[in-house]
Amino acid sequence: MIKRSLTEIAVMCGGHVVNVGDSDISIQGVATDSRNISAGCLFVPIKGERFDGHVFAADTLAAGAGATLWANRDEVPPGPAILVEDTLIALQLLAKNYLLESGAKVIGITGSNGKTTTKDLVFSLLSTTYRVHKTQGNFNNHIGLPLTILAMPEYTEIVVLEMGMSGRGEIEMLSRLAEPESVIVTNIGESHLLQLGSRLEIARAKLEILAGLRSGGLFIYNGDEPLITEVLQDPATIKPAEFSTATFGLQPSNDDYPTGIMFIEDGTVFTSSKGGDTPFKLSLLGEHNVVNCLAAITVAIHYGVSAHAIREGLQNVVLTGMRIEMVTGVSGITVLNDAYNASPTSMKAAISVLEKMKGFRRKIAILGDMLELGELEADYHREVGKFLANNKVDQVFTYGHLAEYIAEGAAESLDASSIHAYTDKIELIEKLRSILHPKDAVLVKGSRGMKLEEVVEAIKDFNLQQ
Repeated sequence: MIKRSLTEIAVMCGGHVVNVGDSDISIQGVATDSRNISAGCLFVPIKGERFDGHVFAADTLAAGAGATLWANRDEVPPGPAILVEDTLIALQLLAKNYLLESGAKVIGITGSNGKTTTKDLVFSLLSTTYRVHKTQGNFNNHIGLPLTILAMPEYTEIVVLEMGMSGRGEIEMLSRLAEPESVIVTNIGESHLLQLGSRLEIARAKLEILAGLRSGGLFIYNGDEPLITEVLQDPATIKPAEFSTATFGLQPSNDDYPTGIMFIEDGTVFTSSKGGDTPFKLSLLGEHNVVNCLAAITVAIHYGVSAHAIREGLQNVVLTGMRIEMVTGVSGITVLNDAYNASPTSMKAAISVLEKMKGFRRKIAILGDMLELGELEADYHREVGKFLANNKVDQVFTYGHLAEYIAEGAAESLDASSIHAYTDKIELIEKLRSILHPKDAVLVKGSRGMKLEEVVEAIKDFNLQQ
């Protein structure tokens, strides 16, 4: 983490120390949450529409913070402080300068689906050869990304930064802050349709990551998505004058693509056009994760990681939770926990994973609302229901008012007795308790706001009978 004197911090964030006598105070780390104060850290009070972190400054100093940023012109700071115009801008500038001083190479990752999994894969592969730091959890926005950088150890050689958004301009700001050497766009999906209106606008927002790409850098993207190519060729897209590209995907037209895929009990085995005949073993389920893996392998090769180290890294991947995490209940039932988020693209990918699983008594999908899909949200949910055709699952349970459209779409091909729609989570759980069998495989998938991890936890604890 960042370790500097208060004076050095002030220079790096464009402020000045309020009391000259505090100049030599040693700062270690940065916090924006008054509940997460560590000894000697710098507290950065963020001001929003409904809150002002400045009111907690005195409490953070009492809890052990070394100093605070201060932008409140009407009050004297309660202790050691750096006066700045805007605390959020100062936080971002501090992170930018710390990153520049460290000399760490930066890899930026964005996309509608798969960016967190790809980040975890890239981190695991590069960690076999380099000292690597990565975004933790979902710290991928205008506050989280600077905090990720400032938590980076001084000796870091490569930092892997996930870049998220809720609208236009956000990824451009993050990319300009981090100035990556390499960037990845995993895909273009339907998330943020409510805010942006079309997949083309989503593609434009995702390719804002090119705005901060260093000259001569590498742009790695999913070549199966024509919108990426369209936006890349658009003169309005901000990008460096010189950069190289590499594509990955399922189609042979890509620079790297799978030449064979085999699904096994605890993951996936595949070969690729760049990997030769020796297979890669990935401890993740699904064709879509093979595609994510190809992006990570492309990065690893670019940074000189050996084929042996790449295979070693794939064996040791640690994933952020609730992304098709296979868990076993107390009665032996298999649950695929994918309750972190959902879009039509990721929902279909998860259903395909369930479909390809072998050796189970039944395959049951529990699907919740997909949020923030805009005016066509009903159509997108019906589309997922129609995707369940051709015996992909034996039973489907839906949860939420929007998910009722999934049930409606499923009714076009599935027997009515295999479709169950619920808007009450407790009723859903009790129904599942009465019908599930220890040898079933159950997929649980929905948007984060539906809190379907509660269903996962309930199923895990079911005392099911053979």
